[in-house]
Amino acid sequence: MTKLDTRFDELLDFPTVQTFKVMGIAHHDLPLHVVSCLQEHAPGDYAPTVKPSAKGNYHSVSVAVTVTSKEHMELIYTELAKIELVRVVL
Repeated sequence: MTKLDTRFDELLDFPTVQTFKVMGIAHHDLPLHVVSCLQEHAPGDYAPTVKPSAKGNYHSVSVAVTVTSKEHMELIYTELAKIELVRVVL
C-alpha cells in the first residue's frame, strides 16, 4: 500500500469538516458502503448526497466528515478507495 504524502496539515486547522466526494459504480449499495466505512473510522450521523452521472453509469456520493488530523484524513481517503464499487475519492 502506498502511503499518502499530503500537505493537509499545512493547509488546514484540525479538527475540521471535510466533504469527501466518492465516485463509484451506480449501485444502490454504494452509499451504504461509504457510510459504513466512515462509521468505522469517524463515527457520526451521516446524510450522504447521491448524484447520478449524465449517463447513469456512476454515482457521486458526497459526505461531510469531521476529521481530527492529517493522518485521520489520509486514512479515510485510503479506506474509502478500497471499497470495491469506488473508482475515485476526491
